[in-house]
Amino acid sequence: MSVFTRRRRNPTDGPPGTADAPSTDADAQRRPDDQGTHDPAGPANTAAGTADNGTPDATAPTPATTDPNSGTDPDARTDPDGRTVLGSGTDPDGGTDPGSRTDPDGGAGPDGGAGASDGDREGDGDGGGRRRGRIRTVAGWLTSVLALLLVAFAMLAPNQLSLFTPWVFLRLPVEALLVVALVLLLPTWGRRAVAVPVGLLLGLLAIVKVVDMGFFAVLARPFNPVFDWISFEAGTDFVEQSYGRTGAIVAVVAAGLLAVGLLVLMTFSVLRLTRLAVRHRRATTHIVSALGATCVVGAVLGVQIVPDVPVSTLTYDRVLQVQAALRDQEVFAAEARIDAFANVPGEQLLTGLRGKDVVLAFVESYGRTAVEDPFFAREVGATLDTGYTRLRTAGYAARSGWLTSPTFGGGSWLAHATLLSGLWINNQQRYTHLTSSDRMTLNRAFQRADWRTVGVMPGVTQTWPEGTFFGYDEVHASKELGYRGPQFSWAQMPDQYTLSVFEQREHAKPDHPPVMATIPLVSSHAPWTPIPELIGWDQLGDGSIFGPMAETGESADDLWQDSDKVRTQYRRAVQYSLDTVVSYLERYGDDDMVFVFLGDHQASPIVTGENASRDVPITIVAKDPAVLDRISGWNWQDGLKPGPATPVWQMSDFRDKFLTAFGS
Repeated sequence: MSVFTRRRRNPTDGPPGTADAPSTDADAQRRPDDQGTHDPAGPANTAAGTADNGTPDATAPTPATTDPNSGTDPDARTDPDGRTVLGSGTDPDGGTDPGSRTDPDGGAGPDGGAGASDGDREGDGDGGGRRRGRIRTVAGWLTSVLALLLVAFAMLAPNQLSLFTPWVFLRLPVEALLVVALVLLLPTWGRRAVAVPVGLLLGLLAIVKVVDMGFFAVLARPFNPVFDWISFEAGTDFVEQSYGRTGAIVAVVAAGLLAVGLLVLMTFSVLRLTRLAVRHRRATTHIVSALGATCVVGAVLGVQIVPDVPVSTLTYDRVLQVQAALRDQEVFAAEARIDAFANVPGEQLLTGLRGKDVVLAFVESYGRTAVEDPFFAREVGATLDTGYTRLRTAGYAARSGWLTSPTFGGGSWLAHATLLSGLWINNQQRYTHLTSSDRMTLNRAFQRADWRTVGVMPGVTQTWPEGTFFGYDEVHASKELGYRGPQFSWAQMPDQYTLSVFEQREHAKPDHPPVMATIPLVSSHAPWTPIPELIGWDQLGDGSIFGPMAETGESADDLWQDSDKVRTQYRRAVQYSLDTVVSYLERYGDDDMVFVFLGDHQASPIVTGENASRDVPITIVAKDPAVLDRISGWNWQDGLKPGPATPVWQMSDFRDKFLTAFGS
């Protein structure tokens, strides 16, 4: 827009031709030393910039007033040099031009964006300035909406993917109303002092919810911030063994970036919403008042918008969980002090098993779902029924029951510790305290009664100091088993090879003392691909024969895109492990063999579905009828498959019941 204007003709102006002559630079701009002398007697002429004779006075300054119809900026002023300048956005008192707004926190324009310039308001020839202004406005509101959605996720979203419905967002978080009310009362610095820590706390809450979703998907429970840090290490080991070291590094880096990004975005979101609330103070006050009253009424009357979804809710449940977890140490210490078998002499322990070799085998992820769910029951049930027929032919009998595992989907070591110690070990803190105590485990009981106790541990790939606590005379760890074949995803070696090592190194030794062995069988460990096949026991060698098997089947990435395929592969893996146990007993079992096998926990929810029980099958197999007569009072089911009405015990009850049944 030109800074030059045409003067309006006044009656006192000179002749039309002279008055309408185009302005020159001298009309619009004069140096201070060129100022004309003011004529008090001729204000009209002086103001018009003309001499007494009607000709333009070259010494008179250009008037500051302009024609209102000329399109000239009404805020144009004359600077000390006599130049006409556009409105600068400053009022006569030195304040900011109301047309250029600044929010209370210093951000200009709507939602903290910069206000439109004069050029944007006037627009250029093609309207580009107006378009840019509209884009900035839309972008500002869109950013505010996204910030609101992110905060709503942190405060209202459930921590289980299966619970995501529109109804869960029909709740009023009391904390949010309190924070907004506080923000409206505080000055600018106070608002920031509140918004930043609130944003960080919401970011942490969002991270915990995301972690909870993963825990529920795999372990069917939420993340415990006190106990579950070891689970991240276990998860990293699982990724590394399944996808290699590079895959594990990528997963860890990605998780770290996601966590940091969520904290930063949540903090900026809260700051932005704080500015928006202050800018629309009156509307915000009305809304907070109305919602606050609704929360009070809802809390008093127990109002619910939909069943089981209260109107008012608080987010301090996690704090209560932490408090309970911290108290758990005292609770566990009190439980551990009670041990009916701590001081029983060795000669009174396990008298009903004298001279027997006892094997305790944990079948990975072998749960009640595998036996009773229609998707698996026909094939797995057939494997168990056929297997029992084969064992009966070989002279064996069996009894089966149910145990409730302390864990689900993972954490096998917690289940092992629970069964062996007779204590409920459902978290890492309890496991750590247990393994640093002198609790008598089932292994120690056999050791005290003069059995040789060994552990054949294909899943132990690092130093395992807990072996001393459990009471093993010798631990055959993964690297000491002489396996030269391929790894089957997480499983270091097939179950058949693991049992063959036990046979060669312990059971087959001539004149060996009675041996008690703990053997985790890991071929049925997730991700259930590839799966080995049962071969002749004489063909095993160093395991190299399994090479071609490890190259068959789908990759874990492809398999886990289809839940039905995952469930099918899980079934096949469990059937392989069960077939291996039956085949071992057919080939190497004798009159002095007592074989106990059980599941450590249920498989993850992708296999079991939501809300599955934590029950696992347990079976005792023996040729000597006297062994099973000892447990006749347990009311367990004949065969390898427990029935629906078979009693269910806590897994922590097994140690005492077993020592009682087979003691003197």
